[in-house]
Amino acid sequence: MKNKLIITLVGSFACLFGGMTNAAEPDRPNVLFIAMDDLNDWIGCLGGHPQTITPNLDRLAATGTLFTNAHCPAPACNPCRSAIFTGRAPNRSGMYDNRQQMREVMPDEVLIPQYFRNSGYRAAGSGKMLHYFIDAASWDEYFPKASSENPLPETFYPKTRPVNLPRGGPWQYVETDWAALDVTDEEFGGDWSVSKYVADQLSQKHKQPLFLACGLYRPHEPWFVPKKYYEPFPLESIQLPPGYLADDLDDVPPAGVRAARNRYFEHILQHDQWKQGIQGYLASIHFADAMLGRVLDALESGPNADNTLVVLWSDHGWQLGEKEHWQKYTPWRAVTHVPLMIRVPPSISKALPDGTTVGAVCDAPVNLLSLYPTLIDLCGLDSKPDNDGPSLLPLLITPSRKDWLHPSVTFLAQPGSYSVSGRTHRYIHYHDGSEEFYEIDSDPYEWTNLASDEASTALLADFRERSPKTFHERVEPSIDSLTKLLWVPDRDQPTPPSVPDGNPFSVYFTNQRDQPVQLCWMDLAGKPKSYGTIESGEQKAQQTRPGAVWLIRDAATQQPLGYFVVDDRTAQAIVPK
Repeated sequence: MKNKLIITLVGSFACLFGGMTNAAEPDRPNVLFIAMDDLNDWIGCLGGHPQTITPNLDRLAATGTLFTNAHCPAPACNPCRSAIFTGRAPNRSGMYDNRQQMREVMPDEVLIPQYFRNSGYRAAGSGKMLHYFIDAASWDEYFPKASSENPLPETFYPKTRPVNLPRGGPWQYVETDWAALDVTDEEFGGDWSVSKYVADQLSQKHKQPLFLACGLYRPHEPWFVPKKYYEPFPLESIQLPPGYLADDLDDVPPAGVRAARNRYFEHILQHDQWKQGIQGYLASIHFADAMLGRVLDALESGPNADNTLVVLWSDHGWQLGEKEHWQKYTPWRAVTHVPLMIRVPPSISKALPDGTTVGAVCDAPVNLLSLYPTLIDLCGLDSKPDNDGPSLLPLLITPSRKDWLHPSVTFLAQPGSYSVSGRTHRYIHYHDGSEEFYEIDSDPYEWTNLASDEASTALLADFRERSPKTFHERVEPSIDSLTKLLWVPDRDQPTPPSVPDGNPFSVYFTNQRDQPVQLCWMDLAGKPKSYGTIESGEQKAQQTRPGAVWLIRDAATQQPLGYFVVDDRTAQAIVPK
């Protein structure tokens, strides 16, 4: 009896002190997850452009681990951000381009904030994290309000646009423009409002561990920012991109040439706006960096400085004339190479008890697809086996390790087209089988294609072997999810002629009237040409081009009802009741 009592007491003390030990263990760390939009390697610590001003990006990199060879899973906002937040690679999900809808392609995937909520975190966010929607159900709180599904706060834009770059036609994205605005940061709003919300969150002590997302929209177009961010970049001092080389497309296969020549660069040159565009991009980077500084200052001066890990990334880069291209969407390093930095304070992560090494630099080829599993490891959450990327934890432990064997793959919009980034070389494969191969050490701007070089045969074969072999078919967006064309009702004014300019695509005409309507294309002389009848309640898919004008007439009376002007992408055209 006496022995049983001793055993019971010993067991009770063991439970008591065991519970005290667990209680003394550090809480799970907070996560500050920062995204910057369309930011290439033009930041000081990556050396992408000699004139860039990014003290706060450089400051963050200097206090943690900087990945100098990080690449995006896709060179466009939607597929890249969808891959990051679901952990699923584009070739596994079928999510390849900006026109698709993430929740149509992946309706049941658990996004990072929801995964953290399921593990006891509070998830809050602000700004653009996903592609122009919030996915309200995945968050506890958002600014702007999550129910709006619009992640962008009110932003000051000029009333009369364009300001500097005339629109070349309906093929041109309407936001491709730049200007210095005579407003304060607060009056500008946008990223200033995002940084204020995030800073307010960081200034408070929270009852739950916090997953906090900060989406800074600049340097995404339009490059409108307060004029003080333009002032360090006088136009006469602007330097062209270091990666620009005339005739750089001479050794690029036809598929690559088609990807490069998208009309923007030629249009910008025609209007003598190349240096103005570079100036606008540098100014927008400078502004975004200043907004980042507001966030970092709030973290470092607040109650969460010692228990918050920070991850900063950009969804993809941007070409400003390299390979005669302006924009993104291409397989080259100017677009795939992105900033990535991670800072973990000591004693907050069981997986990394000493934290990240101050000023560590890692040149292993990594991919943003790895962020989901890396955060899981750092925060001690249950593993998620269907993540397609490897955790970066081994590299955070030993940034200099050379046995990292994971290639970093960037998937283009067409299944079967992709690039693979290694430590010293890059491989590009197009869906038609054509290839490019570059030695990055000696040729960082990818000027010399080595795909047909005999000395590269063995290494090229290794890249081919390690490249993806299977590709999910592209999941087409539903018609109802497409952009809606503006309906212009007939007011006894002549319907304008078509001015078609650009590549063909489909527009889906939906007749909501109680009577049939006739669909007519307006030819170049302004004469209607019938393309058939659309019955009440029915839809018709019609191949067309940007700038085409489609007249809608009453099928019985031939009376004009209104018209649509086709913009720069596939869309739905709804004929109202």
